[in-house]
Amino acid sequence: MSQSCSWLGELLFPSLPQVEVVGVEASGAVVRIAARVAVPGASCPDCGAWSERVHSSYLRYPSDLPSCGRPVTVVLRVRRFACPAPVCRRRTFVEQVDGLTRRHGQVTERQRSSVAGLGLALAGRAGARMAALLGIRASRSTLLRRVMELPDQTVGAPVAVGVDDFALRKGQTYGTVITNAVTHEVLDLLPERDAATLAPWLAGHPQIKVIARDRASAYAEAADRAAPQAQQVAERYHLWANLVRAVERVVTDHRACLCVPESEPELEPQWEAPLPAKAGSADEDEGDPAGRIAERRRANHALAHELLNSGMSQRAVAKHLGWSRNTVRRYAQAVRWQDLMKGPQAPRTVKLDPYKPYMLRRWEETGGKISGMALLGEITARGYRGGYTQLAAWKQRELLPDGPPPPRPPTVREATDWLTRHPDGLTADDAVRRKALLAHCPELDATAHLVTTFAEMLTLLDGDRLPDWIAEAKAASLPGISTFANGLNRDYAAVHAGLTTQWNSGHVEGAVNRIKMLKRQMFGRASFPLLRKRVLLASSQSCRWPLR
Repeated sequence: MSQSCSWLGELLFPSLPQVEVVGVEASGAVVRIAARVAVPGASCPDCGAWSERVHSSYLRYPSDLPSCGRPVTVVLRVRRFACPAPVCRRRTFVEQVDGLTRRHGQVTERQRSSVAGLGLALAGRAGARMAALLGIRASRSTLLRRVMELPDQTVGAPVAVGVDDFALRKGQTYGTVITNAVTHEVLDLLPERDAATLAPWLAGHPQIKVIARDRASAYAEAADRAAPQAQQVAERYHLWANLVRAVERVVTDHRACLCVPESEPELEPQWEAPLPAKAGSADEDEGDPAGRIAERRRANHALAHELLNSGMSQRAVAKHLGWSRNTVRRYAQAVRWQDLMKGPQAPRTVKLDPYKPYMLRRWEETGGKISGMALLGEITARGYRGGYTQLAAWKQRELLPDGPPPPRPPTVREATDWLTRHPDGLTADDAVRRKALLAHCPELDATAHLVTTFAEMLTLLDGDRLPDWIAEAKAASLPGISTFANGLNRDYAAVHAGLTTQWNSGHVEGAVNRIKMLKRQMFGRASFPLLRKRVLLASSQSCRWPLR
């Protein structure tokens, strides 16, 4: 061991002036730091009496943070003092170094804080793997224990909060997340999403002036009961989501309008000049006229044989012309270019051929009213072992030769999307189909008008138009929209505040997404107390090493 020096203590323990470094020794793969306490005495942990009477001393070996991947052990000499107070139940006590050791602790405080930080960031298994890479010995259970030992952060006195629910087990168990609407920090997580759970928390913070929430009746009841002084603000995102569901119900009730053929404007056929063939290209377009294909084959055949006769190999010709070697081989093996022209192929027999006369007869007997599935059932009973796809293609080609089939009618979800999206976000085809749908169905046209008006209120924060919109929605007598309007009336104050003020709980949705990420990181097996610790402390500074 080297002699004591002050600069070494300032380097290794910068925030602990009472710790004196005696020396440093590198013994094999372990670095040992010999230290002692320079303070002459200590206070009794029970009575607080100061004592400088040393009873005995011994060595402690707490593990410290590794240095360059090598484990570090602090060889700390601690003293046992005799308590001078005659009424104290302790006869002796051992000194503890604040910020370095604790009773029965086997690691330093800064290593304990680092392990807790790994647990907050990566949870158990991933944190243990990272700790091993850093040279810290800690199991996944140790990491989780260190996380649970951390104290909760102070909530403070928020004046505006956001409230929303999140899934502990989707479809089964839900909790409540509360955030600061000003700083967007998560204040607390509650294990339930009912009024009985939220009301006590709100009652403990009477300074709250604004509560941004979704439209759940439980949260409204808790705010009315425990925070009557606060202004409730209905979140605009949830208002729009509720309107979309109402529109979907209207479209479902009028889905018969979706099946009506859409009348699209007929476009005059435009003649397009064919693209010129690339000179020397070996690609054949079977849709071209036979004359063009023959001319291309003849030119390519002459070019390939000219290069081959000049002494070039087939590989060199393929590289020079950019063709495949198989193409060059075909041209080389053909004595005449006419040998490359394919003759008409023999018609291919398919499983449906023996049943075509029967299907034609049935089509004529029913006047074209029999469906493809009915035909499939009849010929299957007569021995057909093929599928419906082949039958449908033959029916479209032979029995319905007048043109392509009519376009597929939109689904309820597609029509709802047309009505609730901004017109600028629709494609040209969707815009045409939307216009045709609204022209055919007056109910959906009225729904589209109501959606547009509500979107303007939502975007411009023009909540003063809300009474007129509610009256117009009720007068439209559309089941989904009328129900939505009645719900706005019941929660009018919160909805009006959401459409006129800047307060919203959009940041709460971000917190919910973060909770989902932490749950997936722990494979959904985390208990609620552990999940709550990670959510509240992962982004805070409470787990940092206190000596920095």
